[in-house]
Amino acid sequence: MVTVVLLVLVGGAAVLYLLDQDDSAPVATPSEPAPAARTDPPDVPASAAAAAPSPPAAPESSADPRFVKAGQCVRNAGPAGGKPKLLISACAPQTYEVLRRIDGATSGEKDAAAKCAKVDGYTNWYFFDSELDTLDFVLCLKQR
Repeated sequence: MVTVVLLVLVGGAAVLYLLDQDDSAPVATPSEPAPAARTDPPDVPASAAAAAPSPPAAPESSADPRFVKAGQCVRNAGPAGGKPKLLISACAPQTYEVLRRIDGATSGEKDAAAKCAKVDGYTNWYFFDSELDTLDFVLCLKQR
C-alpha cells in the first residue's frame, strides 16, 4: 500500500513538473549580420537593362468577397443558374457594385432580402452564413 501511494506521489510530481515547463517555440535569429542594402543603382550596360526581364508584379489583394467594402465591385464567377461565387473585381459592365455591407449574424435569403430592402437602388443581394455568426455578412448589390 505504501508503495502504491509513493508511486502516485512521484508520478503526480513528475506530471506537475512537465506541465510547468515553458513550451514556447524557439525563435530563429540570424547567425550573420544581414547584408547592407544598396542605395545606388548598379552599373548595368543599357543593352543588358533593356533585355532584363521585369520583376514579377506585386500580388494583388484577395478577391474573396469576405473582404469587400461598400463602393467596391464584385463579379459572379459561378456557373450560370448555379450557386454564385463572388470575386472582388474592377467596376465594369456585368459587375455588381456593393451599396452596403451588413456584418453580423444572418439566417439566410429572407433575412438578406429584408436587410437590403432598406437600401435605395439595390438590385441583388448576397449573403454568407457560416457556423461562426461573427463571420456572417450580407451584401446589398446594384447590377452595373
